[in-house]
Amino acid sequence: MSVFQSQAQLNINHYIRVGRTRISIGNYTGAIEYFNIVIKFKPHLAEAYLYRGTAKHSLEDYRGAIKDYNKAIEIKPYYPRAYNNRGMAYHNLHEFKKAIEDYNKALEFDPNDETIYNNRGIAKLALKDIKGAIEDYDKALKVNPKSTYALMNRSNAKIVSGDIKGAISDLNKVIMIRPHYAAAYLNRGLARFELEDYAAALRDYDQCIKFDPKNALAFNNRGIVKHKLEDYNSAIMDYDMALKLDPQMASAYFNRAMAREILNRPGYEDDYRIAAQLNPKFDLKSRRIDAEKLAQQQQNQQNQQNQKNQKNNNQQTANNQQQNNSQNQSKQNTVQNNTTNQNNTKAVAQNNDQKEKQEAEKKRKRRTKMNLIVEDARDLPTDEAEEEVDDGRIQNKNIVIDLQPLFIISAFEKNAVDYNRFQYYNLAIDELNEANNYEPWLTLSNKPVDKYRDIFENFILYFNEKIAVQKNSNNYLNRGIFYSLLGKYNKALDDLNRSIELNKKDAIAHFARANCKYKMLEEIAKLSGSQTNVSIAINKKGIDNIDNKENDSNSSFDYSDILDDYAVTLSQNPNFFFGYYNRAFIKLRLGQYESAIDDLNKAIKLEPEFAEAYFNRGLTKIYLDDIEGGALDLSRAGELGISGAYNIIKRYCN
Repeated sequence: MSVFQSQAQLNINHYIRVGRTRISIGNYTGAIEYFNIVIKFKPHLAEAYLYRGTAKHSLEDYRGAIKDYNKAIEIKPYYPRAYNNRGMAYHNLHEFKKAIEDYNKALEFDPNDETIYNNRGIAKLALKDIKGAIEDYDKALKVNPKSTYALMNRSNAKIVSGDIKGAISDLNKVIMIRPHYAAAYLNRGLARFELEDYAAALRDYDQCIKFDPKNALAFNNRGIVKHKLEDYNSAIMDYDMALKLDPQMASAYFNRAMAREILNRPGYEDDYRIAAQLNPKFDLKSRRIDAEKLAQQQQNQQNQQNQKNQKNNNQQTANNQQQNNSQNQSKQNTVQNNTTNQNNTKAVAQNNDQKEKQEAEKKRKRRTKMNLIVEDARDLPTDEAEEEVDDGRIQNKNIVIDLQPLFIISAFEKNAVDYNRFQYYNLAIDELNEANNYEPWLTLSNKPVDKYRDIFENFILYFNEKIAVQKNSNNYLNRGIFYSLLGKYNKALDDLNRSIELNKKDAIAHFARANCKYKMLEEIAKLSGSQTNVSIAINKKGIDNIDNKENDSNSSFDYSDILDDYAVTLSQNPNFFFGYYNRAFIKLRLGQYESAIDDLNKAIKLEPEFAEAYFNRGLTKIYLDDIEGGALDLSRAGELGISGAYNIIKRYCN
């Protein structure tokens, strides 16, 4: 018994080692798979939750990471690393006060960790507590006087406080410790730029580019310096390089547009347009409109004040006339008032002329200043080891955001099952396989099955022979399933209808018929040019709406028969979680979001590891503005193997 326990412990340690190695090389989704196994067999091991949280953190799934850090702290309340990591996750969600609370707790257990002081300083700086931030950086430097991260962060705080020279002093120390640290040269270039020491800033950007030739920010900012020095041709070359390295850099388009416009080169209008599309704050037209509105408001206010002055002068004239009975005196007053009015009129005209000149000058200066869109890289310095790893960051890859598709009954050859994804066990399918004597071996899948067409053809021939001998419900059901897999939907429906006639209470037959009917509608829509894939459109604020074209096509199809078959399936087998999932899919297509969530809730209750159900429920929650709930569902989907969930979390939940 002791030998077995030792072997089991050795295996768990192996999984932990492999998981940690995968984190170190950037394979975060692979690491999560290993820590899932550890947690399954050792659910009270705090380190497993910490490391899985770290992997999710690296995938920018901060809410999922916090959930794991919470569990690690629940098991091990004196775990400073878990508090520190949770603090960083809260920081990334902009919950800075919660982050500071966690850093405080971490320092109670480990008061000599420079990293925690650094992190707390960053959170304080985010709350504009500059003094407190600098104090924390000082403490970090007391623990480690050569901490380049503390020096970099303290220089940032000093720049914010206006102590530019102090910031440069800290950056000088960083460069002495790490002479090839490109970020230090970039930041010092920014500081020197703010002091208008353009020659020194130019040298720093040159050094930054020397040590990091793919740094788009450095090229953009060096272009700004050259722009300031009126070397527009060279500035444009730097902006070109910045855009080659980062085609989404709006500021580089804007800066290049200004330089091209000064040189009267073609293309500057396109650059302005692209910059505005990438980032609305670079919308030149909007800026001009705002400036004109401001000028108009100021002019209106001035006119109102002038009218008020004119009215007061006229009132004063009337009072003077009443008080003076002398006609001469009255004439004299009239002359004086006329003179005053003329002077006021002249003053208004002069004032208006002056305002116009000032506004013109402001516009000219504004156009000159607007080219100084300097990219600021003074963020939290990252570990060099992490900087070198990027291939595991699935959240940075562009993906198409669609709901996970329907599950259908499919079949594989024995030993040819798709093991890339978790295979869900369901008793109803197992009973069907048992009735078939596991020939064929049926399963449920929502993946493409085109590569098995030859196998499906053979199974149709097989069931032709069986039906010739025995025309029972089971044989028609099986042949109908394979006809449907081959896209022969009319023949499939004939067989499935026959199967249900022979056994009206067969839940799987109703399920297969519902799927077949949906596939038929999908095929009809393709032939008619309509889009049928259920796709939820998301913008930066969340899910926007179902595409209008899709809604139009939906209205021309009747899904009631499909929903009726799913209803029969679930009435006959309330534990068949695929039925709830598929019915939710159809309801989402019809815009019945709340009802769809109810079905997905039931599916997840019956199968707690139903990744696709978590994914679709997460997207639907985001559509309904439940960003927090949607993010947690997507986190769970990612944890269970749908890696695309992390991309959506990053783009629309953080």
